[in-house]
Amino acid sequence: MKENFFRSMTWMHTWVGLLVCWLVYLVFFAGTVSFFRDEVTLWSKPELHSISKPPAEPIRIAQQREQITNGIAYLANTAPDSSRWRISLPTTREPQLVYAYEKPRAEGSKRFGGWQTYIINPETGEATAQPRDSKGGNFFYRLHFDLHYLDARTARYIVCFASLFMLVALISGVVIHKRIFKDMFSFRKNKGSRSWLDAHNVSSVLALPFHIMITYTGLITLIFMLFPYPALTAYEDGLKGLFNDVTPTNIRTKSSTQSAPLVSTDYILDQVYTNWQSADLTSFSIRDPNKASATVTVRASTADLVKDQTPTMLFNAVSGELMAQSAQELTTSEVIYDSMTALHTGRLANPLLRWLYFLCGVAGCIMIATGCIMWAKRIRERMKKDQTASFGLKLVESLNLATLMGLPLATCAFFIANRLLPVSTVQRADKEILAFFITWLAVALFTLFKRAKMQWYLLAWLNAVACISVPLINALTTKGNLVSYMLNAQWALFSFDLVCLVCALLFILQAKKLRTQLSPPAPNTRSNRVTKPPLMEQKG
Repeated sequence: MKENFFRSMTWMHTWVGLLVCWLVYLVFFAGTVSFFRDEVTLWSKPELHSISKPPAEPIRIAQQREQITNGIAYLANTAPDSSRWRISLPTTREPQLVYAYEKPRAEGSKRFGGWQTYIINPETGEATAQPRDSKGGNFFYRLHFDLHYLDARTARYIVCFASLFMLVALISGVVIHKRIFKDMFSFRKNKGSRSWLDAHNVSSVLALPFHIMITYTGLITLIFMLFPYPALTAYEDGLKGLFNDVTPTNIRTKSSTQSAPLVSTDYILDQVYTNWQSADLTSFSIRDPNKASATVTVRASTADLVKDQTPTMLFNAVSGELMAQSAQELTTSEVIYDSMTALHTGRLANPLLRWLYFLCGVAGCIMIATGCIMWAKRIRERMKKDQTASFGLKLVESLNLATLMGLPLATCAFFIANRLLPVSTVQRADKEILAFFITWLAVALFTLFKRAKMQWYLLAWLNAVACISVPLINALTTKGNLVSYMLNAQWALFSFDLVCLVCALLFILQAKKLRTQLSPPAPNTRSNRVTKPPLMEQKG
């Protein structure tokens, strides 16, 4: 402990934040992109760009019955022996209609064979060209908490502990801010580490409620992994029993080999619309179709409710009997947990609120970035001219450069690979992800040898070029571009290209700022000018 409480909190804020700042930056960065997960996925599949948005809600709901009936007939003809059928209905963010069936398992394999999907244009009812294989926004969503190459459970533990450190850093930061409201409006440029501190304070305070909310709710989403003991005590089968109790539609019937015809789709939908008037359905799936054990699961959108649990109904697909449905009224504890999960995921957000989430996420990235840069800057300023930098300082500077400049470049590489890789490439989605990590690794290796301002300058220009290249390559390889997106009111695609250009402009401004710092100071002509003696002295 330090000599007083304030210094103890300052020490804790500094070191708790520094130890995990690069991992938390990755989590914040990927999570911020994930707020537009569906829009990024749509951009990554230009084959779907010609599909128009679904009509307004009353008309869309009227169309859903026909789309489901046609989908069942389509799958019955295409894959009558499949163990699962699924119909994903168009939404505002995902305008395509999807018919899918589960492919058979490989011989001797315990894993299911994956899904065979057919993309249907909801306006014409005809199948479209199969879109290119790409994870799109789902890659960033999973990277946000699974860290991709790590075992999922291990990765989530790591992210949990990093989030806990982040929460401690936020709370201790509030404690040590004696002038928290004044700092919101204070920024002194060209003052060395003082300027970085001001930038850190401004980005922290402006979005402080969001930072605390998103960090705390992130921990809550994985709370049962961290603290499973109440569930293990209350239920004989532990967490499985808890989740089955909370989600009664998890009922699994034992598969039967006996054949049985499916009940009329209209009979099931009549019950759905009787219970959920004006329900906006999102999916209609059948397990074990054409068998005595067949069940139908119907899911609806939560719309803009602060609710994460999807409204679900489970039917006997042979008799049409309602077997289970999600709870209409939740207990207080369920409401708290479900609301916090909904706030974290942001699925409730309308476009304006989603952009607010995004901008607050960017503020979080700036807060973390300025914090770790400021630490290294202060150490550098305190060093004597003949003093050699320690290994710890070099490591922090390398991680700063590799993470803060490497992640945007790797993201651009991911999107460029999406457009340049041949559509027929085997495991194409994995190749896009590989381009992301190879680019990031190349930047990391580069920073091991050089990490001075010149390297920041070079990477700033490289990032600017990469950000400009994304919409440019998109325009050259597809039928869409910034202008056509605006004329066709394809605002999700327009926003994607516009954000890339804005990022390019910011990197150009950063490069120009670094260039002025790298340039030697201009000579002072006044100090170099020879002073003439006074006129009287000249005459004398």
